[in-house]
Amino acid sequence: MNYTRMVIEKEAPEEYGYDRIRYNLSESSIADQKLSEIGLSLPDLTLFYGEHRGDKELRALIAAQDAGVSPDDVLVTAGAAGALFIISTALLSADDHLVVVRPNYATNIETPRAIGCAIGFVDLAFENSFAIDVEAVKAAMGPNTKLISVTCPHNPTGTMMRRAELDALVALAEASNCHLLVDETYRDLSYGRRLPSAASLSRKAISVSSLSKAFGIPGIRIGWLITRDVALQEMFLAAKEQIGICGSVIDEGIARGMLERRDAFLATLLPEMAGRRDIVQAWIDREPLVDWIRPEGGVVGFPRLNVEPGFDLDRFYVNLLENHGTYVGPGHWFEMPKRFFRVGFGWPTEAELRGGLDAISAALRR
Repeated sequence: MNYTRMVIEKEAPEEYGYDRIRYNLSESSIADQKLSEIGLSLPDLTLFYGEHRGDKELRALIAAQDAGVSPDDVLVTAGAAGALFIISTALLSADDHLVVVRPNYATNIETPRAIGCAIGFVDLAFENSFAIDVEAVKAAMGPNTKLISVTCPHNPTGTMMRRAELDALVALAEASNCHLLVDETYRDLSYGRRLPSAASLSRKAISVSSLSKAFGIPGIRIGWLITRDVALQEMFLAAKEQIGICGSVIDEGIARGMLERRDAFLATLLPEMAGRRDIVQAWIDREPLVDWIRPEGGVVGFPRLNVEPGFDLDRFYVNLLENHGTYVGPGHWFEMPKRFFRVGFGWPTEAELRGGLDAISAALRR
């Protein structure tokens, strides 16, 4: 393994210093929650080694969200990042090939790079509304392709596949005898339709999610992967046991309490986040130097700057942060041109969101 720090983590706001940022529009989750705010308290737990697969009641709550998924199909992991690491290291070697839709969450690219496997990229285009092209995915595959990696709702654009596209990717994985990985971290934040978990559709599909982004509790480090392939699940469990044996019973206890309140929590959250999305849309409608593809899920979008070729983008981002106190996720975090940036509209307060958007406009004209 040849580990290299990911740019998105090196430049994360917690590394730069929250106290140095006035308007933080770089976050990819809703606001961080407190136990008291979501009506939870720490139970009087026995601090033993927990179930290696994860707390049984927690796995049942996760499995209950999709028909055909059982608690035994769920493996609780250290966040979605832990799940993605387990999947990559279990399925890929330096002799294998991976197809990744790009832009993408960095871990879906950097861990395979650390392994040394070959990667075929399928780049999404703004001009095509960041829609996935299943035929392009098929064309990028080779005889040694072991994994197809996508996210839905997509990070960082917030776009979503149609059900027909998901079905086509599942069929492609089955026909090619490889696996389809769908990072579904934002699935609970779908505005309108909500696709089924990919793992519920096929034994060749693996679903990954967590409580970090849509539920605002990244500090407990709870994620999961779902596969209905018994042998594959056993291999993933072996990987988890060798990494850390089991998860934290405290974290899993909090996660169980959150998922027991899931429906009520989302019923309040989704309209609020849809309203935040409208705030960004209204700003873009009156800002001729910025446009975007309106997100269909999640709490991030990926606007594009409509600036002349000679515009100094590096200076713009420095000015935006140092003189306007506003932090966004520049395109190079996602191996995309710096004309693009990720804007998170779920983490800041509404006032901070409006202030940050106005600051972007001011920095563009400075």
